[in-house]
Amino acid sequence: MFLNDSKAKYLEETANKIRKSIIEMLVEARSGHTAGSLGMADIFTALYFHLLNHDVHKPNWEERDRVILSNGHICPVLYATLAQAGYLPVSELKTLRKYGSRLQGHPQRDFLPILETSSGPLGEGLSQAVGMCLADRLDRGQVSSRYFYCLMSDGEWQEGSSWEAAMCAGKEGFHNLIAIIDRNNIQIDGYTEDIMPLESLRAKLEAFNWQVIEIDGHSFEEITEAVGQAKAVFGRPTAIIAHTIPGKGVSQFERRYEWHGKPPSKEEGREALKDLRTLGGRIKHED
Repeated sequence: MFLNDSKAKYLEETANKIRKSIIEMLVEARSGHTAGSLGMADIFTALYFHLLNHDVHKPNWEERDRVILSNGHICPVLYATLAQAGYLPVSELKTLRKYGSRLQGHPQRDFLPILETSSGPLGEGLSQAVGMCLADRLDRGQVSSRYFYCLMSDGEWQEGSSWEAAMCAGKEGFHNLIAIIDRNNIQIDGYTEDIMPLESLRAKLEAFNWQVIEIDGHSFEEITEAVGQAKAVFGRPTAIIAHTIPGKGVSQFERRYEWHGKPPSKEEGREALKDLRTLGGRIKHED
């Protein structure tokens, strides 16, 4: 999982392409979630283009790592990443949320079998991931080469079901379970700490027998190091609290909870793409 300068630059360029696709998808759909999708682009890029054990030519390969997206409303970043990786045509992204499309507003496994789960109701993904880890243990014993990555919003930790799943995972000591929490501090009605404070999230998870690592969710180096640390621990699951900027890359969207579930208009989309083209130019010309 070594990350050299060349690979880091490639990941930055790829994440920028994914963000552009997200904007284009949301403008076309006139519906969908902007802030979290943009904010998680670096995490998804690091996973699918550097960290995951997967094969785009064999999507059902038995040895693949599993990705469980719990906060399904940020599926634009999942779809855009899968398209960039070659799992589906980039042209299909423009069908987001349209009648008959495989790319629904929340991921539906029946429509897109490369997905591991369907998701929508918040707070369910960690329970699904824990169930998969248990099945994996029953099939393969204590030591398994497969990893289960559960991507979650911070607001989901206001759901009791998330804590029940965390308690079970801690008790079972699933070493191959890695929860990546998008700690962007927003939800649809405002800021998490105003609505239902989560802190100290780290201490709470540690009390449930989790290894907890806090990172800058936009640093490919920190993302890579955190996953490496997770894989070095045996006997307990790992939570990576990824501090992210909602709306990352677009100045008019960044850190504003109002963009949690709002798509950009055509004009807002044009301005957003200008920001991302400027960012792309800076990445391209970095030494």
